[in-house]
Amino acid sequence: MAERHMKQNPRLTLGTVVAAGVGAALGLRALLRPRMNFRDKTVLITGGSRGLGLVLARAFLKEGARVAICARDEATLDRARVELERLGGEVLAVPCDVTDPVQVEALISALHERFGAVDVLVNNAGVIQTGPLESMTLEDFEESIATHLWGPLYTTLAVLPEMKRRGEGRIINISSIGGKLGVPHMVPYSASKFALVGLSDGMRAELAQDGILVTTVCPGLMRTGSPRNATFKGDHEKEYAWFYVSDSLPGFSMNAERAARKIIEAARRGDAEVLVGLPAKLGAVARAFAPNLTASMLAFVNRWLPQDGHPERFTGKQSETPLTRSWLTELSRRAAERNNETEAPLH
Repeated sequence: MAERHMKQNPRLTLGTVVAAGVGAALGLRALLRPRMNFRDKTVLITGGSRGLGLVLARAFLKEGARVAICARDEATLDRARVELERLGGEVLAVPCDVTDPVQVEALISALHERFGAVDVLVNNAGVIQTGPLESMTLEDFEESIATHLWGPLYTTLAVLPEMKRRGEGRIINISSIGGKLGVPHMVPYSASKFALVGLSDGMRAELAQDGILVTTVCPGLMRTGSPRNATFKGDHEKEYAWFYVSDSLPGFSMNAERAARKIIEAARRGDAEVLVGLPAKLGAVARAFAPNLTASMLAFVNRWLPQDGHPERFTGKQSETPLTRSWLTELSRRAAERNNETEAPLH
């Protein structure tokens, strides 16, 4: 019967065999690819003074790496440096706005002087703006694009020559599930994270021949404590409330330390992409296989979100209400205390 089926469907059978063969070959190649040992490697983490960046810095130090972090706010950066140095290992903290290529060049120069060339680059610096589209200005879009696209591009171009010369390197781009599907009330953020996914995927294809493996990380919500320092527009108290509560609840959000472990393992293997957390995986699959249904569901969600289009900006700290101080946000508030988010004005 199988032989008769093959004769009746030669194209289907040939396609299945070819697909299986390609899949097996790619799987074998992934298994044979050498895993990176981070001991004595130099790791640069942008936006490393707080949140996920700080959690990753701790994890890389435990791996035995030399860790350099950068951020815009010097006070926040200094607190992070002190904490990391207490953990042991070599730490360098350099003030830098990654949207400025001149500052990026100065950062890489300072890092070269202290540690030498960068082995692992983690493009983590980010901004979050939440509010309806009509509350967003061109400046909001420009800020997101500058931080999530130009920043990673500047840092990547700065470290590439040495990585190419050595024939080895890892570049980890922290995008978001917002770079896989458009999230309502976060349009500048999603647009810029989509751009980062495109940049990261293209670089992966071109740089693999030089021994440089680029990993695109698309996490869902993580309990880093970052909502306190995000920007909210429109009915800012309600916007902050839905975002902060969602960010705090298990099932909707993921423990930041667990997320960092998954990111580091993906970097060690040199994976092309990692979706962090079940909501991110479900969202990406839904968008790929049922785009119309997914769009309809997101439009439905949007109708339940606050619709005030006032353009004034407020931080999470300026948008607190009894709801955001309740037990519903307890886990995220603890994370903010652990991850240097309680006093930080900038990322």
